[in-house]
Amino acid sequence: MLVERGLQVVNVELVSQAYAIAANYLRRSGAIPDTLVTDERLLHLIVKLLQHGEFNKIRLANRAIARFQAQTEAKAVA
Repeated sequence: MLVERGLQVVNVELVSQAYAIAANYLRRSGAIPDTLVTDERLLHLIVKLLQHGEFNKIRLANRAIARFQAQTEAKAVA
């Protein structure tokens, strides 16, 4: 299913699957709170990776996790 976001078209199923994988990992590791609220920063990372041509849900999740953790560490150092 495709949904138009402004001028962007996003594959909602792919984004939701990648988000579920990444959020599950980050919740279990304690990086994000264990709530039902969507982490906007993680979602933004996944959508950005999708826009740059990544269409594999596992790679999307793994790359989003890596970038999320790198941003979190950079904020902790600063």
